[in-house]
Amino acid sequence: MSDSQQVLNSLRTQLEQQAAAVGFHRFGVVAVNSEATAQEQTMQTRLQQWLGQGYQADMAWMANPKRQDIRRVMPEVRSVICVALNYYTPHQRPEGAEYGKIARYGWGRDYHRVIHKKLKQLSLWLQAQGDDITARYYADTGPVQDKFWAQEAGLGWVAKNGNVITRDYGSWVFLGEILTNLSLSPSKPHTSHCGTCSRCIEACPTQAIRAPGVVDASRCIAYHTIENRGPQLPTQVANHLHNWVAGCDICQDVCPWNQRFAQPTDVAEFEPYPGNVAPPLEDLATLTEQEWNQQFPASALRRIKPAMWRRNAAAALAAQGVDMSAQQSNSES
Repeated sequence: MSDSQQVLNSLRTQLEQQAAAVGFHRFGVVAVNSEATAQEQTMQTRLQQWLGQGYQADMAWMANPKRQDIRRVMPEVRSVICVALNYYTPHQRPEGAEYGKIARYGWGRDYHRVIHKKLKQLSLWLQAQGDDITARYYADTGPVQDKFWAQEAGLGWVAKNGNVITRDYGSWVFLGEILTNLSLSPSKPHTSHCGTCSRCIEACPTQAIRAPGVVDASRCIAYHTIENRGPQLPTQVANHLHNWVAGCDICQDVCPWNQRFAQPTDVAEFEPYPGNVAPPLEDLATLTEQEWNQQFPASALRRIKPAMWRRNAAAALAAQGVDMSAQQSNSES
């Protein structure tokens, strides 16, 4: 082994220790060659097929050519450092039909702020190890196929519901990446452990999971409650909300890996803000701008604007036979 390789191996070990020190729960590395690997080519083909079927709905950014080739994001990239952060908290939603449901990822502080802070710390540490080291980090904020790279880095595998499942935390994890010009020793890619289980596919009330690993956003409750800017939700979604008003965890809640291996996070910022575990639907259906600002401070849920909260909550109530149109008119005036 050459001296330079020994230095890189030592640096990789220190980097993994530093990732744990800043609070990341999983760590792995993918080597990036000058040409796309067979695995990358398969990912590119599947992404093209997904786009060709229109499963991205209105998420035009998914068609960014950089998503298909990490080298377009950073030409000098030689390694992708992948990390995961457990966000699970053991709070349980009440059973009452009067409550709206918010996906766990949005219960606490905006995960972008939390994970970006940690990624910045790790990137600065890495760059301080040499004058010619470059590092660029992402967490759901750039044209990076984070789930693909997470599997290649050995963090977990892309499940039938499209989420990454880890052996230690289930799929309750946020993913982040650091692209660097260093040629670090790669981790072993993860293999799938879904087996013949199809609980997530069967549980989806809108049949959004069209095939294992293939999610049609135009049918997905999470997409429509967060990304759809229209005044009304599609009937096939509105009639099957099951009180979900911000995202959807159905396919994660039924997953055996989550039921068996989820464990509480040690990240205090992910503890739920007041009202996020059990928000009354009627309150959300008349949510004002001022109330929105008070209830969702420093929250990823701010992507859902007040009018969208009112729309989602009204649709959930309408599915129960409750008409909130009069009250909504008063709240908007």
